Amino acid sequence: MAISVNETLDIISNIQTTLKYEIIAIEDAQNRVCAQDIIATSSLPKFNNSAMDGYAIIYADKGNELEIIDTIFAGDNNHTQLEKNTCIKIMTGARVPENTTAIIPKEDIQILNDKKIKILENELEYVKKLQHIKFIGEDIKIGEKLINIGDELNFAKITLLASQGISHIKVYKKPKIVVFSSGEELKLHYEKIEDHQIYNSNTPTFIARAKELGCDVTFIGQAKDTIGSIKELVLNSLDADLIITSGGVSVGDADFTKEAFNELNMKTLIDGIMVKPGKPTVFGKINNTYILNLPGNPLASSLIFELFGKILIQKLLGSNEINPSFIETKINKDFKIKKGRITIIPGIFDGQTFSISEKRSPGMVSILAKCNSLIVLNENVEYLSKDSTVKILPINWKFFSKEKKDFLTYE
Repeated sequence: MAISVNETLDIISNIQTTLKYEIIAIEDAQNRVCAQDIIATSSLPKFNNSAMDGYAIIYADKGNELEIIDTIFAGDNNHTQLEKNTCIKIMTGARVPENTTAIIPKEDIQILNDKKIKILENELEYVKKLQHIKFIGEDIKIGEKLINIGDELNFAKITLLASQGISHIKVYKKPKIVVFSSGEELKLHYEKIEDHQIYNSNTPTFIARAKELGCDVTFIGQAKDTIGSIKELVLNSLDADLIITSGGVSVGDADFTKEAFNELNMKTLIDGIMVKPGKPTVFGKINNTYILNLPGNPLASSLIFELFGKILIQKLLGSNEINPSFIETKINKDFKIKKGRITIIPGIFDGQTFSISEKRSPGMVSILAKCNSLIVLNENVEYLSKDSTVKILPINWKFFSKEKKDFLTYE
């Protein structure tokens, strides 16, 4: 029995996963999901240092002639202290003397001789106490949590790791995905095709999409329209975290996929979703392997995967961001639709408005190549006027949140 979209989201969001990890070099960690909390063991800056090339002074002496008593370069282990009416020439990043209370940029001083300087008269009123000093822990404090378990690593987080002297990081292993399809009317894109046959575009689609989303993907072939053939492929794939199939999940006489999975004692978690397109979607589990049976129609299967499959992938990646996020924008023209079921509508977001795709028949293959986002209309929507607010979900980039949000568009 088909269930609601919200029930579907809850089931997928709450699946149990057994995540495995590995240790890799931080340089190889981009787009991987962190499997450990990272706590700062070193403050940044580690010591008070100068933000400018200039002169370290005691703020109270700012209006006096100042004697240059030393020079400190970045990297020097210099502990010279300032005295009254003295200054120390200092470079950007150098440790400042402990009793420094201001750094004066070199362009704001007048050189009186080799040993003496004075702050320019027209700059005196702008000198502030503690200016141009970067203080210990101003950026990062010891004990501060830098990265959480489940955070996706990127160049910026790798910067944090390097700043703490971390060379290797524990990450979750990429989920293993197996893809196959069924339907003897289909031929793989590298096979000879007859006039009565069509190419199988779904399988390459899900192989490519799962790889884009950070998974290890294996293709194991195409099943014949028999229960035995489908069962053989499934049994060969039960070491995977997820099996993705398309076709054979509706009620046609030659739709054997569901029956084959049932004979393998699949625990059915979802048997149909009250959504258009893609109602005959099935989600279940055999032992520790999840099964996602998508409709055979190319656009329908892709839209279901974009809405629900990506959440499933986020879970299997170990990400702590699994809830679809959205961008609010305006629709660029009036739109009418038959109400009664939550509907997924593909289109194009140009940065200012959302344009609904003119073509969106479930069996089409060209639509998503021209679209970069989608909206999900509440079942009561039958008309959206131009400039109505809609919530778009991206297709070509991941956009998830730790918090659950209502991404349905209402009248």
